[in-house]
Amino acid sequence: MKPRLLLATGNSGKLAEFRALLSQTPFELLDLSAFPELRLPEEGDDYRANAVAKAQHASRQSGLPALADDSGLEVRALGGAPGPHSARYGGPGLDARGRVNRLLAELGPGGERRARFVCFVALALPDGSLRLRRGVCEGRLLEAAAGDAGFGYDPIFQPEGHTVSMAQLEAAQKNRISHRARAIADLKPALLELAEGRNDKRVR
Repeated sequence: MKPRLLLATGNSGKLAEFRALLSQTPFELLDLSAFPELRLPEEGDDYRANAVAKAQHASRQSGLPALADDSGLEVRALGGAPGPHSARYGGPGLDARGRVNRLLAELGPGGERRARFVCFVALALPDGSLRLRRGVCEGRLLEAAAGDAGFGYDPIFQPEGHTVSMAQLEAAQKNRISHRARAIADLKPALLELAEGRNDKRVR
């Protein structure tokens, strides 16, 4: 039997990316639908703390190794906002498109448009072990949304070295350069150790 790994996210876009990024690992990948009573904790103001809290809670409640992330868009002209509040930017009444429009309106035309996506990924085990990795994707913000792929702020984010938005990239291409892809790539040695039954219980 394959070892099982719980992907602790309620975001369908993130779940699809996790499954793609981990497709070559020796795990049976489960999502929260396998544990309908499990509710992830509310997110706060810190990527690291949010990722760790979700992974640890999911692992304790399921009895399985659990993987969770917290990520966000940091806009230089806005002092790093919305950051950890990216998924809640503008309040609960806005959907993804509404948050994008709100951000573009606040930023205005022209000016400083440098931005980056940041992701912290946490792997928590039932014995209390924890591994944490960080990934960053630098880029700039477009003045209007472009592309239908991806999710969140992808339609207005142009990755460094590319001439189109993240939402215009092929999924395989995005999964080579994204903040989440980079964090997962750094975590893969720990995942392979886990799959092979090796775990040194250190927090790293």
